[in-house]
Formats: sequence, structure tokens, C-alpha cells
Amino acid sequence: MQAVEMSLTVIVVLVLLALAFDFMNGFHDAANSIATIVSTGVLKPQHAVAWAAFFNVVAIAVFQLKVASTIGKGTIDPAIVDHYVVFGALIGAIAWNIITWYYGIPSSSSHALIGGLAGAAMAKAGTGSLVWAGIGKVVAFILIAPMLGFLLGGTLMVVVSWLCNRSTPRKVDKSFRRLQLVSAAFYSLGHGGNDAQKTIGIIWMLLIAAGISKTGDSVPAWVVFSCYAAMGLGTMFGGWRIVKTMGQRITKLRPVGGFCAETGGAITLFMATMLGIPVSTTHTITGAIVGVGTSKGPSNVRWGVAGGIVWAWVLTIPASALIAAFAWWLGRFLL
Repeated sequence: MQAVEMSLTVIVVLVLLALAFDFMNGFHDAANSIATIVSTGVLKPQHAVAWAAFFNVVAIAVFQLKVASTIGKGTIDPAIVDHYVVFGALIGAIAWNIITWYYGIPSSSSHALIGGLAGAAMAKAGTGSLVWAGIGKVVAFILIAPMLGFLLGGTLMVVVSWLCNRSTPRKVDKSFRRLQLVSAAFYSLGHGGNDAQKTIGIIWMLLIAAGISKTGDSVPAWVVFSCYAAMGLGTMFGGWRIVKTMGQRITKLRPVGGFCAETGGAITLFMATMLGIPVSTTHTITGAIVGVGTSKGPSNVRWGVAGGIVWAWVLTIPASALIAAFAWWLGRFLL
């Protein structure tokens, strides 16, 4: 791949923009990590975000950079990447995150970024610039991730209910208030491991395009640490508008249900991250919450709220792609 001529100022600006997206990712998706543990009353909001942020960052020591590799090389043709494409992709993703955060809609930061990459790449080089195998995996997991979360969350709820059949509700609540700390930690690990790597992939893509890194090189350590730190910091600030939607509007959760939803979601995220598949933590935990609610009867789920969330999922990739295509065009005049 031939290096693209970029000034140091442009590279620094784009790295900072990527870290801003990473911060926004943590801020926007904090609800995924903390909504259940806050809504069940296990932790106060300020303690919940600190707990989630800590394990977001700890994920740096747990997962290999397979998701970063998929983003950096497996979604669009690396040969067409330049500063305009990266700028367009990041603006598309950030803009969609801000819009959905403002309206309290739990959409996917991951799919906003994928849509942004696709939109900017197509604006420059048409549909031939897309790596369809990689895009196909992402699109497939729009369905697979929430379905896995649904099945695992619902199954765990049924199993736990059977195991605790002879215990009093008070005793069950007391036990699962403690266990939910563990499940929330595991979910935050999975969240940090999958989502922080997406920004790592973008910065890596930029450095390769600028000729600072080569395709076969390892990702610079400063990129890895700064991305995990930015995500953890974003989680600390928390996207409070989305917490209520995730924690209470879909279905009423108690600590046992929160534990099952978080555990089901965490298993799904661990599997996807180990396979190098960038998935939506929003889709995953929403599916798990719906699975927990459905295990107690379909009437326990507010299907109108769940349906509204699904519409946001459907719109995320095309909407962020459209914004990114416009931002790519604008970037040619600004950068």
C-alpha cells in the first residue's frame, strides 16, 4: 500500500478526533454496562460508572487485537484510505452518536463507525472499495448478537429460577445483589474489549495510510493505551439519557434478572471479540434484557419500546454512511 502524503497537523487532528469518538463511544454506551446494575439498585450511578470504566480499561490485558484488525483491514480496501476517508468516517459516527444520545435512543456506536467507513469509502471509490466478507460479518451479527443475548439471558433466567425455586425472594435478592457486581464486571470487560478496539483499528488504518506504520507492524502501544483510556473516561461520564430506556422501559429488572442479562451479554461479547467480530454491545444487552423479560412471560416486555430500538438499529448504518459521505466531501475543502 502506497503511503498518502499527510501533514503532521492533519494526522494529530484525526487521531484526536478518533479519540473523541472513542470517548463518545464510552459515554454513549455506558448505559449498556450500568443500566441493569443501576436500575436494580445494586450500585448508585456514580459508583456504577466507576466500576464499569475500570473493567473497560482492564480489558486491555485480556483480549488480543483481533477486532482492531478486522476494522483496520477487513471492512474497506486499505488502498483507498486517506485522511479524507478517516475524517468522513469519524464525523459520520460521532454525528449519529450525538443524535441518538440526544433522543435517548440506545443505538450502536460500532455500527455507526462501520457505516461511517462504508459511506466515506463509497463516496471516494464506489461500492468496489468495500470488503464484503468483513461487512457481511458485521451485518450478520446485527441479528446474531441480540439473538444470542436473548437466548443466553432467557435460558440463564429459567435455570436460575429453577435452582432458586425453594429460596425466599428476599434471600435471592440478597445473593444476586452481590453476584450482579461480578456479572457487571464481566460485561464491562467484554464491552471494553470489543469497542475500544474499533478506534484502535481506525487509528492504525490512518498510521498505515500515512506511512508511519507498515501493514505487518504491531499496533503502537500508545494507540492501544490511549484508546482504552478514552473509552474508560467516556464511560465515567455516562450517557444518562439512555440508562432509563435500557434499565426499566424494556422490562422491569430485579438483581437476579440483571445478573442473567449481564452474564448472557458478556458471554456473547467474549465470543465475538475472540473471533475478531465487531459487534454492537447495545444490540447484545438489549437482546439479553428482552430474553430475561420474556422468560417470565411475553407480557413482561414492552414490545413497543423494543420495536423503537430495533428501528434505530436498522437506520444506524445507512444514516451514518450518508453523513460520512457528506463529511468526506466537506473534508476535501477543510483538510
